[in-house]
Amino acid sequence: MMRLLAGHSLASTINSSMIAHLRGRLFSKSPSQAIVECGGVGYDVAISVNTFTALPEEGREVELFINTQVREDAIALFGFTDRDEKRLFERLITVSGIGPTLAIKVLSGIAAPLLVAAIKGQDHATLTKIPGIGKKTAERVVVELKDKLDDMAGAAAAADAAFHAGPAGDDVLSALVNLGYQRNAAQKAVQTAIEQEPGLRNDFEALFRAAMGAIR
Repeated sequence: MMRLLAGHSLASTINSSMIAHLRGRLFSKSPSQAIVECGGVGYDVAISVNTFTALPEEGREVELFINTQVREDAIALFGFTDRDEKRLFERLITVSGIGPTLAIKVLSGIAAPLLVAAIKGQDHATLTKIPGIGKKTAERVVVELKDKLDDMAGAAAAADAAFHAGPAGDDVLSALVNLGYQRNAAQKAVQTAIEQEPGLRNDFEALFRAAMGAIR
């Protein structure tokens, strides 16, 4: 966090300190914080767990996309190694009741592609499993963002790419979606069925019945 110096106006500090990108030496890191040294100055940056796992070793060069949040007496920096995660953070903080700190916690609780898929799929069950997100907040996130993430289709596609259920599983997933089930719920049902009985992976009819039982 960048605190204002005595005698400096907020306006002058903002004009000289609106930071969108940092590249420098990673001085230190923790699951919620990174300190990046640039030109002899250490910048205290709040990060998500996902960003933390993508950081290099301390002492190595690092590059972060930055969102700068101005408060009454301080300027807080939020950093991301992935541009899509930064964009999703910026969408989250537009939702009523979600501030920057909670948005970072949300992104620490679920990968950005899975979060995009859950929001677009109106998967309230997945959203409420994220720390800090209750039922009402999940509903607001879906209502306010489900139609505002089309430009992040690549992130949703990445979530789909992580789903490996084989040809029969893909056909069952498609059938469930065509029956009106939400994609995320259908995907979970297929995964659950296969985890419980791996032999179903190549049997469309048996897998379909098992997935139908799991989704109810």
